[in-house]
Amino acid sequence: MFERQKRLKKKGGLKVLSFDKQLFFISLILTAFGVIAVADASSVQSMSLFSDPYYFAKQQIMWSLLGIVGLFFAAGVHFLFWKKISYLVFFLSIVLLFAVLIPGVGSRILGARRWIYIGPLGFQPSEFTKLGLAFAFARIMSSKNYKKWVPLAVLGAVGSLIMLQPDFGTMLVLVLVGVSQLFVGGYPFFYLVGVGLFGALSSALLIFFSDYRRERLMTFLSSSADPLGSSYHIRQILIAFGSGGLFGVGLGQSRQKQLFLPEAATDSVFAVIAEEMGFFVAALIVIFLSYFVIRLYKISMRCEDTFGLLLGVGISSWIGGQMFLNLASMLALTPLTGIPLPFFSYGGSSLIMILFSVGILLNISKYGGK
Repeated sequence: MFERQKRLKKKGGLKVLSFDKQLFFISLILTAFGVIAVADASSVQSMSLFSDPYYFAKQQIMWSLLGIVGLFFAAGVHFLFWKKISYLVFFLSIVLLFAVLIPGVGSRILGARRWIYIGPLGFQPSEFTKLGLAFAFARIMSSKNYKKWVPLAVLGAVGSLIMLQPDFGTMLVLVLVGVSQLFVGGYPFFYLVGVGLFGALSSALLIFFSDYRRERLMTFLSSSADPLGSSYHIRQILIAFGSGGLFGVGLGQSRQKQLFLPEAATDSVFAVIAEEMGFFVAALIVIFLSYFVIRLYKISMRCEDTFGLLLGVGISSWIGGQMFLNLASMLALTPLTGIPLPFFSYGGSSLIMILFSVGILLNISKYGGK
């Protein structure tokens, strides 16, 4: 207690503490484990496509380093600075969501427009939008006299643009971000119930009028149907989990990553981990990720500045929501959504934005009181 009090200083009305070292080191550990997981899960596909078993791993290392640089940068910027430019960041994210839909600007891959390429480098605007939405909602909800319809209009506009790509999984994450900030920000309960009912109805309509999403739902309800077609992916995931047993088949010994399991290094990377390392290690990873998310929420809820609290909750819900949706779909508790597992799935856009956002939480942990 006395040691902690000695570290407190006054700066701009907020106490200055040392940043949360646990969160910092957990983030670095998860990033390192993620690189190892990608290197292992992607080796066969990398060799098949590029004649280099470490092609994807090298890229993941590069993105990890860029993400860590972003983490240090964000950790050094006072979180109230983001309040000043929050609407600008959100506007930029909306511009990028429009841009990705323009032929010649956005790239169509597997029937969806989710990527913008600048030379060999590509990024997903939707990953930037998750942070942009968290900024916008934190700014709106921390205002004294905001109009109740404004956050709903913002969420509806962003969700509509995401669904034009289309990307149902990302839309679910964005809804979790927005609703969590509304709830913590004291949004009227009656309106929240209305938002929930509208969201449920909208989701049902989106599934009903989309052959692709309807097929995924039917596959979830009856995973034994069409084993070589619509249910192939989830069946390969479950085979990986079953093969791993309690102790796994051994690091690097996965059979499912031998081009049987779709998206082995991205959405399905946890299935490869469970197959090779077994139930106990997989469970430890889930516990570790869960503790990480709980840590994010604790830091957020300790912040006595309304904007910082709401921003932290939005970021925490984004990362926690992605973790839950990915793991739930891997265990066949929900339909497959195509959501990456934070830190472990191959991909630069998600990893860089998550590490940058963790840096913001580290700064909030430093300037967390009045």
